[in-house]
Amino acid sequence: MQRVLDTLALLGLSGVLLVAFWYQFVEGELPCPLCALQRVGFIVAGVGLVLNLRAGYAPSHYGIALLGAVAGGSASLRQIALHVVPDTGTYGSALLGFHFYTWAFVGFGALVAYVGAMLLLFPARGDVRAPPSGAIARFACLLFLVLTAANAVAFLLQCGFGPCPDDPTGYIW
Repeated sequence: MQRVLDTLALLGLSGVLLVAFWYQFVEGELPCPLCALQRVGFIVAGVGLVLNLRAGYAPSHYGIALLGAVAGGSASLRQIALHVVPDTGTYGSALLGFHFYTWAFVGFGALVAYVGAMLLLFPARGDVRAPPSGAIARFACLLFLVLTAANAVAFLLQCGFGPCPDDPTGYIW
């Protein structure tokens, strides 16, 4: 059951990254530096889940996911705080009435709750060897790793080796 839940959570994180790519490449909305940090938070959280699926369950893997969620949630909360003051504008599109940084904060909160629930429901065992992964778990891991690599390339094209511009208008490379 734990493997199924981690696979579903990893597919959910991949869905978040796919939506971000859609808006970046199809809608032409380049991510700001705080948006990039939020993506990194989702990626770090996903790495913890990939480790569970490929190397076996360990509370430390959930710890990695938790740290990614807290760091990403902090970046999204910072972005919410920047735009909560009236007449300060917003950044990017809204989805169902909320901007993506608000949805990211909700997603990071859900990740924190998920990790806590998993640690309570599946206490640490002495044996952390990974049972053979199913095809869906392997697909979820591969999809996530491809999206992670694509994010790295996209940010390299957008920012080069320096800091990303505050209000990006195009790709450096």
